[in-house]
Amino acid sequence: MKLQTKASAVTTAGLLISLGIIYGDIGTSPLYVMKAIIGDAPISQALVYGGISCVFWTLTLQTTVKYVLLTLQADNNGEGGVFSLYTLIRRKAPWLIVPAMLGGAALLADGIITPPISVSSAIEGLRILYPDIPTVPIVLAILTALFLMQSFGTEIVGKAFGPIMLLWFVMLGSLGAVSVAHHPEILKALSPYYAYNLLAHYPRGFWLLGAVFLCTTGAEALYSDLGHCGRPNIRLSWLFVKTCLLLNYLGQGAWLMTKEGSLLQENPFYGIMPAWFVLPGIAIATVAAIIASQALISGSFTLISEAIRLNLWPRVRLVYPSNQKGQLYVPSINWLLWVGCVGVVLYFRESEHMEAAYGLAITMAMLSTTILMSYYLYTKCRSMTLVSLFLTIYISIEGAFLVANLSKFPHGGWVSLLIAGALLAIMYIWLNAFHIKRRLTEYVRLKDYLPALKELSADETIPKYATHLVFMTSASSTKEIESKVIYSIFQKRPKRTDIYWFVHVDISDEPYTTEYKVCKIAEGDVIRIDFTLGFRVEQRINLFFRKVVEELVANGEVDITSRYPSLNRQHLIGDFRFVVLEKFLSFENDLPFRERLIMEWYFNIKRYASSESKWFGLDSSSVKIEKVPLIILPAALPQLKRVPA
Repeated sequence: MKLQTKASAVTTAGLLISLGIIYGDIGTSPLYVMKAIIGDAPISQALVYGGISCVFWTLTLQTTVKYVLLTLQADNNGEGGVFSLYTLIRRKAPWLIVPAMLGGAALLADGIITPPISVSSAIEGLRILYPDIPTVPIVLAILTALFLMQSFGTEIVGKAFGPIMLLWFVMLGSLGAVSVAHHPEILKALSPYYAYNLLAHYPRGFWLLGAVFLCTTGAEALYSDLGHCGRPNIRLSWLFVKTCLLLNYLGQGAWLMTKEGSLLQENPFYGIMPAWFVLPGIAIATVAAIIASQALISGSFTLISEAIRLNLWPRVRLVYPSNQKGQLYVPSINWLLWVGCVGVVLYFRESEHMEAAYGLAITMAMLSTTILMSYYLYTKCRSMTLVSLFLTIYISIEGAFLVANLSKFPHGGWVSLLIAGALLAIMYIWLNAFHIKRRLTEYVRLKDYLPALKELSADETIPKYATHLVFMTSASSTKEIESKVIYSIFQKRPKRTDIYWFVHVDISDEPYTTEYKVCKIAEGDVIRIDFTLGFRVEQRINLFFRKVVEELVANGEVDITSRYPSLNRQHLIGDFRFVVLEKFLSFENDLPFRERLIMEWYFNIKRYASSESKWFGLDSSSVKIEKVPLIILPAALPQLKRVPA
C-alpha cells in the first residue's frame, strides 16, 4: 500500500499555500539586502545600480534557473530537499552522503540564523517612530512565543499564512512600483553591465557578493518544501513572487538615488514607505518575518525526520500534532533551535551584525545541492557535456559567493560555521557508529535453530514466557537472525512461547511507502514480518503489527487463541510480548583510537535519544528491555599462569 501525495495540478489553494509556506525566507529578503549592500559606503549610482543588477541576475540564474526550472525536476515521489535528492542517487553513488550531510547541517544552521535576522530587521523599523526603543526584548519575546506554539502544530496558523504572504508581496510590489515611477531610470539597473561594473571596477566590489547572496538564501528551502505544494504551483507562483521582489528592490534603488552622495541613515525598505504607512508596514513585515521563521523551523523538523531514517541523526522523539501531511513536531530540535536563536540575538543584538553570520552556511548547502544535482542529471540524461556545463556554471557562481562570504568569517561568519560544524559532527558520529555496529554484528542461520525452537515451545517443564513472543531484528534476510536474539531465547532466560515472531523494518527511498510481507518460517511456530516504510512514515510498529495479525487471523493463516486449556475453551486471545535488545558498550573492547572515540561519543549522545521501544512505537506495558554488551573488538588478555595452592 502506497500513499500518493504528489500535487500535479495548478490550483488556487495550491498557489496560496505556496505563498504561505515556501517563500517566507526569500520573501523577507528585501528587509535587509539593499541595506547590507550599501553598508557604510557613500551612496552612488555604481553601487546602487550594480547592487540591483547583481540581485536581479542572482535571482534569475540561481533561484529561477537552478532551483525552479532544474532542481525541482529531482522530486522523490513529490518530495524535495537535500536528503530526498540523495536518496534518489545513493544506490549508485553512496559516497555522495558526504555533500548530503554537509548540506543538511548547513540548512539546520540556517534555521538558527534566519529567525533572529528576519524578526530583528522587522522590529528595528519601530526606531523610525521610537528611536530609543529597546528591540532585543521584543525580538526575544516574539521568538519565544513562536517556538512555544510549535507543539500545537501549524495547521490552524498555516491556513492564514497564504493570505498574509499574498498581502506582503502585494505590499512589496506596490511600494516598489510607486517609488520606481518617481525614478524610472532605475530600470536600467537590470542590465548585466552594471553588475559587471560593480564586481570588476568598484572598490572591493567582489566582496559585496556576500551581501548580494542574501537575496537568494531561501532558494534551498523552496526545494525542500516541494512536497507541500507540488512543482506546477511553485513554478507559477514564483513568477508573481519574483516580480514583486524585483519591483521592491528597484523601488529601494530609486529611493537611494535621491540620497546620492550621502551615507545611509535608515533602512531603504522603510524609506520607500509613506509616513502614514510606516506603522502598518512594520506590523505586516513582522508577521511576514514570523512566517519566514516558521517555514525554516518546520523545514528543520522535516530535515531531522529524514536524517533519522538515513541513520544520520539520533532517534529523537517525533510528535505528529495532527494527521495532516507536514504536521511534524520534534521537541528536542525545537528547543535546540530556540536556544540557538536566543544566543544569536543576545550575541549580535542588531540585524546588521547578524548579516555577517548569515549566508556562509547556506552557500555550502547550495554547493552540496549542486554536486548532488549534477550526478542526478548524469543518471537521467547521460550527457557529460550538459552535466559539465551545469557543474561549471554553478560551482563558479556559488564558489564566488562562498569566497565573498568568507570575508564575513571574523565578523560573525564563524558562528554559522561553528553551528553547522557541531551538527555535522553529530551526523558523522552517528553514521560511522551505525556502520561499525553493522559491520561487526554477528548473524546465524535461523534454519539451524528451528528444531530447537520447536522443542523449546513444546517443553512444558519450562514456564511459558508468553503466548506470543515478538523480537525486533535487523537481519535483512529471512534466513538469518542476530546471534544475540538466539542467546536471549535459549540462554539469557529460556523463553518458551507458542509462536516466535520476528519483525524487521526496512526504510525505503520513497517517502510514504507502507508495505509488508509475511514469511512463515515454521508453520505455527516461527513467523517473520517485514515492513517496508517510507522515510517520512512514523514507525508505529505496535499498531502496524496488530493490524497485520488481524489480517492474518481474518484470512485463517494463523491462530492466536491462547493455548492454555482453560483460556482456549473461552476462545481468549493469547498475550503478546515484545523483547527489545539494547546494546551498551562493553568494557571488554580494544578498539583503535578513532573507532573508540566514535563509539564513546555515540553512546554519550544515545543517552538523550529515544529508546528502541519508544522509537518503534511499542506499548511499554508489553515490552521487555534486555541489555546486551556490544563487544566490537575483544581486548587481548594476558597469559594466565596457574600456581600451586
